[in-house]
Amino acid sequence: MKVQANGLQLEVDDTGGPGEPVLLIMGLGGQLIYWPDSFVQALAAAGYRVLRFDNRDTGLSPHWPERGGRSQLLAAGLRRLFGVPPHLPYTLHDMARDALGVLDALGVPRAHITGISLGGMVAQRIAIAAPERCATLACIMSSSGARGLPGPRPQVLKVMAGKPRGHDPEALTRYYMRVFRAVSGPAFAASDEWLRALVMRALARGDNPSGNLRQAAAVIADTTRAAELPRVRCPTLVLHGEADPLLPIKCGRDTARRIPGARFVAIPGGGHDITPSAFDAFARHLLPFWRQHPIATA
Repeated sequence: MKVQANGLQLEVDDTGGPGEPVLLIMGLGGQLIYWPDSFVQALAAAGYRVLRFDNRDTGLSPHWPERGGRSQLLAAGLRRLFGVPPHLPYTLHDMARDALGVLDALGVPRAHITGISLGGMVAQRIAIAAPERCATLACIMSSSGARGLPGPRPQVLKVMAGKPRGHDPEALTRYYMRVFRAVSGPAFAASDEWLRALVMRALARGDNPSGNLRQAAAVIADTTRAAELPRVRCPTLVLHGEADPLLPIKCGRDTARRIPGARFVAIPGGGHDITPSAFDAFARHLLPFWRQHPIATA
C-alpha cells in the first residue's frame, strides 16, 4: 500500500495488529521484499507489528530518473575529500524523515527502529534527530561513517563497479546474482534458485541502478554522523558479520563504541547477507533485545 510520508508516496507493508511496532529499514538499493517473508512472519508470530517500506529511489516508491547517478557519486566523494558541502538530490537526513513520515502515516508514535547497511545509517539518523520516536535502535552490518574505517574488499568493488552483460532480464538477473554472491559470507549461502527468484521479483517491482548511486552519494556525504552518535540514548544493539566483505566488522565495532551502552554481537561467518538463514540468526538476537526493552505505554 502507498502512504504519504515526507511529501512522498512511499510503498509500505504493515502486518498490522496490536503488538509493539518494529520499523525495518533496508539497505542501499534494497526493496522491502529483501526482508525475508519468513523473518517478518517470525517477528509477527512473536507478537510484533512489522513495518517495511521501499526507500525513496527503490522499488515501488518514487524514483529520481532525471537526476545524475555516477556524477552525483563522484561529486560527493570529491567534496568529502576536500571538505566541501555536497549538492545532492537528497541526504540521509531526508531518508530518516521519510521513515519518520511512515510512522506518522501509520499513527505510530514510537517504534523499535531496525536498519540494515544503509538502513542502519538511516536508523542512526532517526535516533539522533528524533529520540522520542526510537524505543530501541538495532544496526545490522552497518557503519558509523567515521573516517579511516576499512572499505570494501577489492574484488567486491570490481563486481559492483561492473555492468550487466546486456539489458535483457536474464543479463540483469545474472549481474545482480553476482553482486549478491560477492558480498555474502560463508555461513549463510543462498541457493541459486532462491537468489534468482529474489532478483527476478525485485526486477519486476522496479530496477533503478541510478538510484543506487544517488543513495551511495548520500552515504558518502554524511560526514558528521560518527561525531553525533554519542548523543544516542536509546538501548542499542549492533549486529555484524565477522566475514563481511562490503562493510568490514570494524565498521560495526566502531558504531557500537560510539553509542553509549551499545551491545555489539559478531555473527560468525556472516557477510553482507540477506538470506533467510542470516535473518534467522539476526532474529535470535533481536527478539530477546526487544523483550528486554519493551515500549513503555502511557
